[in-house]
Parts: sequence; C-alpha cells; structure tokens
Amino acid sequence: MAKYKYKFHPEQLTFVRVRATLKEKLFVALKYMVATAIVGIISYLVFPFFIDTPEVRKLKRENQELMLNFELIDKRLDQLRAVIENLQQRDDNIYRIIFEAEPIHPSVREAGMGGVDRYSYLEGLSNNKIIVETARKIDLLSKKAYIQSRSFDEISTLAKRKEEMVRCIPAIMPINNKDLTRMASSFGMRIHPFYKVLKMHTGMDFTSPLGTEVYSTGDGVVTNVEYAQRGYGYNIIVDHGFGYKTRYAHLGKIIVKPGQKVRRGMVIGLVGNTGTSVAPHLHYEVIRNNTPVNPINYYFNDLTPEQYDKLVEIASQPTQSFD
Repeated sequence: MAKYKYKFHPEQLTFVRVRATLKEKLFVALKYMVATAIVGIISYLVFPFFIDTPEVRKLKRENQELMLNFELIDKRLDQLRAVIENLQQRDDNIYRIIFEAEPIHPSVREAGMGGVDRYSYLEGLSNNKIIVETARKIDLLSKKAYIQSRSFDEISTLAKRKEEMVRCIPAIMPINNKDLTRMASSFGMRIHPFYKVLKMHTGMDFTSPLGTEVYSTGDGVVTNVEYAQRGYGYNIIVDHGFGYKTRYAHLGKIIVKPGQKVRRGMVIGLVGNTGTSVAPHLHYEVIRNNTPVNPINYYFNDLTPEQYDKLVEIASQPTQSFD
C-alpha cells in the first residue's frame, strides 16, 4: 500500500495530502541512488575480506594443490639425492678401487652452483622459500648426476680396458722364487750397506746367482735402459701403462732395448752385481703414479694366501739392504 504525507491546514481545519514536487522527487531518487552506490562500493571493497568469491576460492584451491605438488617434488628430490649418494659411495669405494682409479674428491662432488643472486628472480613470488629451495635442490642434483655420469663413463672405459690392465699390472715376482728363500731385503727403512744408516729402501732385493734370468712382471714397453757404474748399475725401466712402472736394477746383462714391447714372464735381463751393490742380487721396484710402492702387494699371480702371509712375515724382519 502506498504511503502519503499529510499536513494540517489551519484554514480548512483538516489534514490535506502533501504532494511532492518534481524537484523533491528527483532529490529523493538521487539520495537513494547515492546511498545504494555507497553501499555497493563498500560491499565490493569489504566483502572479499570476509567471504571468498568463486574466483578467489578457485585460485586458493589451485595454490594449495601447487604447494602440495611442491612438497611431493621436494620429498622425491630427497629420495633421488639418497640414490645418487649411494651411487657415489659405491663408485668411490667399489668401482673405482676395482679399476684402480682415484676417488673423486668430495669438494668436486659437493661444490655448489655459482652466483649469490642465482635465485633472485624467484624472491618476489609467494611461497618463494620452498620454491627457491626446490630450485636449489634440482640444480645440485643435476650437477651431482652430471659428475656421476662422467665418472661412470670413465669406469666404463676402464672396464673395457680391464683385460689389458690385468695383463699390464705387475703381478709376478721378477725371478724364480717359489720357495721364498730369495728375498733379502724388503721395502721400507733399512740399514744402508755402505753408509750404515737407516735409509728408505724403495724396492725389494732378491739374492740369486749371477746370470739368473730376470722376468718382466707385466706387459709393457721398455722406456729406459741404463748402464751406470754407480747407483742402480745396469737397470731397466718398463712402463706398463695405467700409472705403473717397474725398475730392475744391478743387472749383469740387459737383453732388451728402449722402445721394445715386453710381455709378462719375458726374460729382459740377467742378475748381476753392478752399481752400488754388495753382492749379486736383483733390486726390484714398483712405481705407481711416479711414487715407489711396496712390491709385496704385486705378486698375486705367483703366491697362494699362505705363501703371501709367509712372505710378509719374512719382509717384516729387520735387515740390511744390498744396495
């Protein structure tokens, strides 16, 4: 029902209906429109803070799904890191040892990615902490995987050369010593026969009659033949490759020439007493990566475990070297 305004008419002594003018009607309409607009604007600005719109709800749901995916990716990256670290340990402690390769230094494996601002472009994103951490893990795992891949390439190459390496690595005694009675002095600190002081003895001495055959202990190439009057006397150096060399010193006769290829067990010289030597014997050295190492660890083709233990026992006894 429509509502009307009335006012008292003093002359007529009655209430008469008040009729609004056009101006008044327009003013009232304008007032309602302004009030409606103000309420609408306030609702538009305040409403989203209390009640999500369908679009906002959709975005929040997508954001939650995205964060869940990031968490799953992060867990997966941790699993991959554990797998790669296991491969690294097997690589250093098994594969590289089997194929006589140096372990990869931890500083190479654990080196970070360069640049302090490498992830600065991600800093402005919401939830940037987990995004940056995920990006960093991906980069580190990528580098670890690359290094491991290169390592396996190297191991694969070494595996293909394994047969050749087995033939070349020193693996027998340089003279016939099956009864283990020929070893006179072992590797390590020994009393020098002339100076009578402790001195590093970089090989093993085998006593034997003059003219006893001396064998190459592995396949290789003769790189040096020397006929010296002092020191090592008549001596031969054979390069076996793979970082290995052997020296045969104080020979009475040299049968091979520089550049000549030799096979394991091939006669390359005869025992003598040349150079700085007190009696006929062979001084034998194994050199790995230009550093003399104990030859006792390189007779595995000749000795049983029992014979090796006996040889180690003999070698541990204090003796005087023959050179």
